[in-house]
Amino acid sequence: MAMGLFGGLALFLFGMEMMASALKAVAGDRMKAILAKLTSNRLSGAMTGAAVTAVIQSSSVTTVLVVGFISAGLMTLSQAVGVIFGANIGTTITAQIVAFKVTKASFLMIAVGFGLNAMGKRDQIRQYGAMIMGLGLIFLGMTIMSDAMKPLRSYQPFLDLMIHMESPWLGIVVAAAFTGLVQSSSATTGIVIVMASQGFITLPAGIALAFGANIGTCVTALLASIGKPREAVRAALAHVLFNVFGVLIWVGLIDQLASAVAMISPSAPADVTGIAKLAAESPRQIANAHTLFNIVNTIIFLPFTGPFAWLILKLLPEKRVVESVSPDETPVFKPLYLEEALVTTPALAMEAARREFKGMGMRCGLMLNDAFPVVMRGDKPQLKLFKKRDEEIDAYYEGIIAYLGNVSRGNLTSLQTRELISLVSAVDTVENIGDIVETNLVHLGRQRVKGNLAVDEQTESFLRSVHALVMESMETAIRAFTERDEPAVRRVMAIEKELEALIASSSMRHLKQAGAANQMLGSFSFVRDMLDKLRRVYSFSKALARLAVDAIEIQEELDGVVTETGILEEIEAAEEANDDLEENAAA
Repeated sequence: MAMGLFGGLALFLFGMEMMASALKAVAGDRMKAILAKLTSNRLSGAMTGAAVTAVIQSSSVTTVLVVGFISAGLMTLSQAVGVIFGANIGTTITAQIVAFKVTKASFLMIAVGFGLNAMGKRDQIRQYGAMIMGLGLIFLGMTIMSDAMKPLRSYQPFLDLMIHMESPWLGIVVAAAFTGLVQSSSATTGIVIVMASQGFITLPAGIALAFGANIGTCVTALLASIGKPREAVRAALAHVLFNVFGVLIWVGLIDQLASAVAMISPSAPADVTGIAKLAAESPRQIANAHTLFNIVNTIIFLPFTGPFAWLILKLLPEKRVVESVSPDETPVFKPLYLEEALVTTPALAMEAARREFKGMGMRCGLMLNDAFPVVMRGDKPQLKLFKKRDEEIDAYYEGIIAYLGNVSRGNLTSLQTRELISLVSAVDTVENIGDIVETNLVHLGRQRVKGNLAVDEQTESFLRSVHALVMESMETAIRAFTERDEPAVRRVMAIEKELEALIASSSMRHLKQAGAANQMLGSFSFVRDMLDKLRRVYSFSKALARLAVDAIEIQEELDGVVTETGILEEIEAAEEANDDLEENAAA
């Protein structure tokens, strides 16, 4: 009996994981768009929370996503509370699925799903196959658990134990403890419905256990918030308070809820009585009670998201901590968005990595911006201190690459694999720019100090103009990649002509005015090397813009947009046309 019970539970959970994983792969990219379009409308926020959680089957992961949006300033705590309210509705999909009595079709579903998964030529077909097979395994696991528990119908000690479950508080505590232990309200719900299908528990007892599962699932969010920023702890607290308050409201109304659910749920035939009647009706009734409880709670609390957020801010006010970091101390990388909970949802994990990469790009841009005055005018101590700034870029690089490495082990579609490779290349590119600034430009500054070279104002102004164009190219390339901005790609490509024209028109004039005869060669060498390093930075910015084109094309494929001509082809065609005009003009 124990082998059947635990083996069936293992199949049930494995099927849940397989189905959820396939759902994430199929619908994950759409979830990014849904979350990105969140507005201040509370109802749309709650609906979004429900839809996303129904796919990823984890209200705690939805909470993690919400924390990222709060940290980025894209969502207020009040909006986030609405999404968290809706997340509880999404989790009830599990109970609804397992309550359907289609266990006889489980082997057919496994066979069909396996066939589609093994022989499907397209990723999407294979994912649909995995989803159907996962659903079949859920029902097979339920059948095995149910069959294993049948002997307990005549085992009096177990029946006596089930009578004690009629006490609502005991049922809530037991279910909360079990859910917190296994970190899955789906497992608790599945076992409750299997027990109900054998007639072991009544509807009120099943409702109490479902209430407990709702509280127990908060443990996951609380554990995930340990050591995280204040926003993460607040979001987890919102989840806990909502679930606890909801249960407290309903715990004295379990009998009334049971009566209401009995009226709206299908009844067993009149000739079915006793335990058989209980077994026939309870699973669907418990699933409906679970759903109704969460929907009504959301409706009750939704108008009060503002006061709810105020209460959380009062309970967890802002902490002001002043951190003193020694200039010689190596920076510790503290990611804002790279949550491990998102790794199982590749589309959302890569979106988090993209946002972390944006922070890396901004840091590198600031470093490049500050490099010019240090290289042109800085002394040895300033150059030594500036060189350490690349350690932060290296820390970003290692953190993002390690995170993407974890993502790559998941179930990725071909488009997601392309996107991941593109992200890795983009991170490599920005890290190379940081290395040029740290190694090459700082080395040039040291040569200037060592040779006691004086750069005249006109030459410095010329180099500043070149540096400004290169800075613009890098910042625009970062925006092009992170925001999939087509005009930004075109601007990066257009800067090349401006850069070469500026260098061609000014280099000879500034060479003639390089200074005294004994400094002319040194100044010329310094200017030439400076231009060479800045050109290399631009070449990496251009490479990043080309990666942005790939990111745009991936997004267009996901959105079903078909374009006859690619961006790069248009730009190259325009460049060839301009070259022809210039040749004709020269002739």
